[in-house]
Amino acid sequence: MTSDFSVHMDEYLPLRDVVFNTLRQAILKGELKPGERLMEIALAERLGVSRTPIREAMRKLELEGLVVMIPRRGAQVANITEKDLNDVLEVRIALENMAIEKACKRMTDEEMGRLWLAAKEFERTMAEGDLVRLAEADVAFHEIIYQASDNRRLNQVLNNLREQIYRYRVEYLKDEDTRNVLVKEHEELTRAIKERDVKRAQEISFEHIENQRKAIIQSIMAENGGREKSSPRK
Repeated sequence: MTSDFSVHMDEYLPLRDVVFNTLRQAILKGELKPGERLMEIALAERLGVSRTPIREAMRKLELEGLVVMIPRRGAQVANITEKDLNDVLEVRIALENMAIEKACKRMTDEEMGRLWLAAKEFERTMAEGDLVRLAEADVAFHEIIYQASDNRRLNQVLNNLREQIYRYRVEYLKDEDTRNVLVKEHEELTRAIKERDVKRAQEISFEHIENQRKAIIQSIMAENGGREKSSPRK
């Protein structure tokens, strides 16, 4: 197993939760690849733990849809199909529209300043060439909008949906033209929210997510050797 990740102990968390968080992040960040087999013994040796917390973590990861159990083969990292992706993004668009509507009404001047700084931070991070950091800067930008909605449950669901496609976000960010488009979309979205223009902000957000959907589907099809046909959106 050549994936580059290690466990980071936390004195406030049970070992099973530390192992779960470590494996979850490794999957989300692409350090454990879609379709990769997860061998309990190898993972236990790598993380310096017994097989029990590995087994418990696998069960939780299976419930989240990040791991699948294959008869006679054991656990492996789940692939994301085009159908999975479309299902997730349809829900995300609907909920993000709600978050934007509430943010346009409730966002304070201080939060607006933070949103603008987050957009600029994303642009600065582009020059570093660290795609994981760039993905995290993109996440941080949207997080400010979600928090401004002042709805904790909405925040939780949106963050969970976003994390389900995190591992494809890095692939999406490899293309320089894509990154430049994202910078422009962030600036336009910030401006629309500042002007309290709900309809415009929602249109920009839809285009932002749709561009990601198309790019991620191309990545999925490339991984599957073109076996999956892209279905048109209604």
